[in-house]
Amino acid sequence: STIWFTLFSCASNPTTGYSSSSLYAKQYKSVAIPIFQNNTMNRNLEFMLTDAVVKEVQTRTPYQIIGEQYADSILIGTIKSVDLNVLSNSRTTALVNEMLIKVVIDFEWQNLQTGRRIVGRDNFSSSALFIPSQPSSEPIEMGQFAVTQQLASDIVDQMQATW
Repeated sequence: STIWFTLFSCASNPTTGYSSSSLYAKQYKSVAIPIFQNNTMNRNLEFMLTDAVVKEVQTRTPYQIIGEQYADSILIGTIKSVDLNVLSNSRTTALVNEMLIKVVIDFEWQNLQTGRRIVGRDNFSSSALFIPSQPSSEPIEMGQFAVTQQLASDIVDQMQATW
């Protein structure tokens, strides 16, 4: 009986309560995701971010990833800046213990039939921590991987939020 209560308590109208319907816009079936532009000196970050976004869209949304000529929407973006900030230094060696990598992007999801912006954000950012010091000795690529994964997740969150 608890299961039936749970099923019947989901409303189809989100203004009247919970809804079990999809949070993604139903009028779009596909999205093209070209490689993000990169205005920074950090090479390959655009490929890491694009790959992460494609995988997030594939796993979390109902949209098919296809080429721009066949898609009904497109997700484009530009990496604007990458900053490294020291969070802590070793007391004994004064070498960096923890670093924070912050990536700032602009992105826009557009309807390809109308050219209308579905959702987009300017100066959208995410950060990730990595530990370059011993014993972890994590390379900067660990931080880059973590921040691109977080950005991809955040972008897909935005795709379901405002349409």
